[in-house]
Amino acid sequence: MDKKLEPIVKAVQGKFSAKFEEFRNEVHMFVNPDQIVDALTMLRDEHQFELLSALTAVDYYPQTSPRFYVIYQLTSLAQNLSLQLKVPVNGDKPKVPTVTRVYSVANWRERELFDMFGIEVEGHPDPRRILMPDDTEGHPLRRDFPLGYEEPQFTFNFDEIDLRKPYAKE
Repeated sequence: MDKKLEPIVKAVQGKFSAKFEEFRNEVHMFVNPDQIVDALTMLRDEHQFELLSALTAVDYYPQTSPRFYVIYQLTSLAQNLSLQLKVPVNGDKPKVPTVTRVYSVANWRERELFDMFGIEVEGHPDPRRILMPDDTEGHPLRRDFPLGYEEPQFTFNFDEIDLRKPYAKE
């Protein structure tokens, strides 16, 4: 672990009882959903993590409980440091609080979180879909989302799959 990160990790652990792991020189800290706003505020104000560089989720369904982890990737440009906060979220009615008051850039990323994973963001100022059409059913990045399949055309099945069919005039 980077020597500059050690006191930061200890401070977050002390205040939020956060667990951490290190993987390939990256530090991942685990924070409860009700603590994420306070943890991000502390990291921004006290430890110069001025940039929320990524916000996404991972769906481990059906392998683990909790089903989702919401991931907040923070960057300190002043210190040249990076840190991930991971928030466990159950699969029944997944929700996390909005962090738009801490990082305004979270606005569209939280909308994407709902649109792609179905994770509700409580208190979000504009909780509508951002990538998928409004009438889309389901959330495409969930593991239980049904995948469509279209067989690709190769030389062995060239005659069976005519790619011009949708465009051919009858």
